[in-house]
Amino acid sequence: MLEFRRCFAVRVLLAAALSLAFLPAFLARAATDWPDFRGPWHDGHVQAPGSTEPAALPLTWSETGNVAWKTAIPHEGLSTPVILNGQIWLTSATEDGRQSFALCVDAETGEFLFNETIFETENPEPLGNNINTYASPSPVIEPGRVYVHFGSYGTACLDTATAKPIWTRRDLPCRHYRGPGSSPLLYGDLIILTFDGIDQQYVAALNKNNGETVWKTDRSTEWKDLQDDGQYVQGGDFHKGFCTPIVFEWEGRPQLISPAACAAFAYDPLTGAELWKTDHNGHSASPRPLFGHGLVYVVTGHRQTELWAIRPGGQGDITGTHVAWRYTGKEVPKQPSPLLIGDLIYMIGNEGHAACLEALTGAVVWSERIGGNFMASPIYADGRIYITSMQGETTVLKAGRDFEVLARNRLESGCLASPAVSGDALFLRTKTHLYRLETLPQP
Repeated sequence: MLEFRRCFAVRVLLAAALSLAFLPAFLARAATDWPDFRGPWHDGHVQAPGSTEPAALPLTWSETGNVAWKTAIPHEGLSTPVILNGQIWLTSATEDGRQSFALCVDAETGEFLFNETIFETENPEPLGNNINTYASPSPVIEPGRVYVHFGSYGTACLDTATAKPIWTRRDLPCRHYRGPGSSPLLYGDLIILTFDGIDQQYVAALNKNNGETVWKTDRSTEWKDLQDDGQYVQGGDFHKGFCTPIVFEWEGRPQLISPAACAAFAYDPLTGAELWKTDHNGHSASPRPLFGHGLVYVVTGHRQTELWAIRPGGQGDITGTHVAWRYTGKEVPKQPSPLLIGDLIYMIGNEGHAACLEALTGAVVWSERIGGNFMASPIYADGRIYITSMQGETTVLKAGRDFEVLARNRLESGCLASPAVSGDALFLRTKTHLYRLETLPQP
């Protein structure tokens, strides 16, 4: 097994080197596609770093204005659409979780290309809340393949030309307890999956070509909620997590940053070896981490809801040595992922409090309440921040050191899925429909 891992690691490094060699071509393609729930760079940015090419997304819309098409989405799901080569892929599931679906919509027309049942589950565990669904993890897509993930209920690699499975896995267990939420991450020849349930907590990397397990690493969390009788308080709620990891390079070495309950971890993405961790009292974190200015930005989750800036590096528990700053304000989100734009971090809390912080120090630049409730993550394009609420209103802010609302746009149903972009079009998935929004000629 060790020799296999070494050989596979070499293959992943070669794939990464080849991707770097063709970086300009990738950026040209990625600028018009949305292959991951946080976009081409996993950070909510529409445009390539340093790009001067405008995206020209619409500033205003309504049910009757700047809507190119509106398509009803069957069943339930919170997954963000992913887009590539004119195809939009998303997932849904029946309310009881017994059937899981992969959906493909034509980006130009809004018509369904595929609506396929991927998994059937005889006795799914009840969600235990009225927010999550059985189709909350977002897909990831690359040329010819889309990867759909329903947590422990199954993962599948589909051919984008036929929607037929290339491979499936249904043997990666955990009790999600409140439903699945972590989305997959593609890295070289690996697809990395996160399972933070109340009974098991681990990260697994599969060979994206055949679905075989390359490595699986259990969390080394030291739980603080174990009682004298060996039982967990709140039925294990404090063990859960819903976060999607990122990979970046630090001192010539890739690091996989994967927040979890009570800790945030860094792993070697090629082998799964734990590099370092920080210890905290949060749980059920969803916001995706960020990296910039030599710092990793992590949200701790519920119970202790804080934004931490961590200097990567070191070994073992680095909580006491590598945490640069912490922010504990009411603007720190439990679900929406923050944005890092230049030297500023922008956040929208679940209860509608927004903030802009200095990325290097955590100092508050501004803090304002914009109203509404939020689950979806904001995106950034052309100096604008788009924030969609559970009530169906999208607030468009001007990015900068002064708080300025540019527009407020309302649709009939609320948004819990994050926005996606292709070219100059904005795609919003509400509780009931998928919209293509763009600046259309006025009559």
